[in-house]
Amino acid sequence: MSEAPRDQRTWDVLIAGAGPSGSRLAQQLSAAGATVLLVEALEDFSKNAFSSAALPLSAVERWQLPESVIASRWDQWQLFGPGESRRCWAADAPLGVVLDFAALRRWLADQALASGTQLQLGWRVCATETLSSGLAQTQLRGPGGREAVITSRFVVDATGEKRVLMGEPRHHPLVSGSGVEWVLQVPVERWQDWAGRLSFMLGSRWVPQGYGWVFPMEPGRLKVGVCRLHDSGRSQPPLHQLQLQLLDRLGLTGDTVVDRHGGLIRSTIRRREAHQRGALVGLGDAVSTGNLLGGEGIRHALTSADVLAPLLLGALAGRGRPLASYPKRLRQKLGWRWSLSGRLAQRTWLGLSGEPADRRLERLLEGLQTTASAEALSRLLFDYRFERYGVRALPYLLGWASMATKKPPCRRGASDD
Repeated sequence: MSEAPRDQRTWDVLIAGAGPSGSRLAQQLSAAGATVLLVEALEDFSKNAFSSAALPLSAVERWQLPESVIASRWDQWQLFGPGESRRCWAADAPLGVVLDFAALRRWLADQALASGTQLQLGWRVCATETLSSGLAQTQLRGPGGREAVITSRFVVDATGEKRVLMGEPRHHPLVSGSGVEWVLQVPVERWQDWAGRLSFMLGSRWVPQGYGWVFPMEPGRLKVGVCRLHDSGRSQPPLHQLQLQLLDRLGLTGDTVVDRHGGLIRSTIRRREAHQRGALVGLGDAVSTGNLLGGEGIRHALTSADVLAPLLLGALAGRGRPLASYPKRLRQKLGWRWSLSGRLAQRTWLGLSGEPADRRLERLLEGLQTTASAEALSRLLFDYRFERYGVRALPYLLGWASMATKKPPCRRGASDD
């Protein structure tokens, strides 16, 4: 799959990037009869497979994800911090899954191939231009410095936060964050301590201006990571240092590191940047679908592909100017809660940098533990259901009120009210 495209035909669509959004879009376009060339810079989907990849069950059902991409299931939330406290919310049935991200990428690419997409691994897009004819010419560079020029009716930038073709938005600043994640091989008895739950470490004494996590994969393997938003006005310790501190506090220092990877997330808050320039169209993180509050990308990237596919097919068929509605349709699909969560991300993470912020976070978590079930917490964190708990929690977040009532460290089957 690393050989240069040999034929000189004009493709309907060239997609740069075989991540979740690029492969999902390629599959839908090819299934509808479009000729699609999918280009991916990686030669192996297992390389730098950076994604904590926790999803609610609704996402598994919506995109019909197979068992082969699911590493584990979870039915609990576990939160450490801000200090040494630990809280747990447990449900009576599974709430979601942790994916094997490399397996997910391979499966999505296989779906595209089965629909007729041509996939080129190990090839990078360098530049594209829209010709006077309306067609696009895109320069590729492959293994050994080989080059190719592809002509297509449309080019889709699905290169993630790198925005290789779209570039950075001119008038809409990007808010960025970075993270590192290690996959550990641990004794099964220690893995059991983390199995069936998503665990987060919150507070400035854990990860200033960010958070840490431990997610279970298959028996004997854990994903452990840290991430934070970038703050140009404050000196921030190296992520590697924070990762080592996290492992030490959790008693995971001596375990074998199977894989190390990392990445960036960058999004505008209001998502008002250009989504199209001539024959070039942005997709997924290239048009800010990465959510800064929870560092989420997969669900929103797949959603962007589902929104763009019918519009692009309409453009290929010459049905008016359907792509003009793309930004509005994508905003509507992501919803107003998504936009609010981006604004909350800056306040939440950048402000989490000292004892006053830790005390506010402590009051917020006390309030949630008193009022929320595991199911409700999932709706809050995955579906951004702020209207149910956000108004109630806001006074604690801002430090206007406090709660003296404390509950036992684990709640099961609590009321949603």
